[in-house]
Amino acid sequence: MVEFFVNGGSFMWPILGTLIIGLAFIGERLYHLIRALRTKFDFAVSLTSIIEKDGIEAAKTTCDGAEGPVANLCYNALEVANQGPEAVERKLEQTAGIEMASLEKNMTWISLCIATAPMLGFLGTIAGMIVAFADIAAAENISPKIVADGIGQALYTTAFGLVVAVIIQFGQNTIMFIIDNLIVTIQKSMTVVTESIAKKSKK
Repeated sequence: MVEFFVNGGSFMWPILGTLIIGLAFIGERLYHLIRALRTKFDFAVSLTSIIEKDGIEAAKTTCDGAEGPVANLCYNALEVANQGPEAVERKLEQTAGIEMASLEKNMTWISLCIATAPMLGFLGTIAGMIVAFADIAAAENISPKIVADGIGQALYTTAFGLVVAVIIQFGQNTIMFIIDNLIVTIQKSMTVVTESIAKKSKK
């Protein structure tokens, strides 16, 4: 592996840097999303029971001690519960976008790393080909060894750039899968909590 990296030339370093940066952003997103998963749909269901039995204030206390977008949105809905279902829906519309944006934070940087890695690889390929032709011109003959060294360097950078892009792409797809599931959970949770608040306000 070390020999592969060394043979790729100087362009292997920026590609490696792109891999490290991409993995850093993926790790940050996974950490944030794992924390967001601490409250799921069952939290919203249990919250409806608290609303019906103990009231709005007890439900707010439960949300206050929990983490994640589901708990945050439930708390925001409960804050305006005394103003009626319409106020609850407006509040959720205002704050849901913030929570969604928080889930997708830094995703553009991950996409940038996916696009940059193969581009650097192709740039390294061009640099390798330039070196190969320069060596041929200096030697004034087409030696298989001279051509092989330059083309080999070119192909190493292309391969490494594509491998890095695939690794980061896999991480991005994993994150998007988690985000999609979280969005569905948030929508379901908001529905049951809103219905529970509406029922409580009618009593």
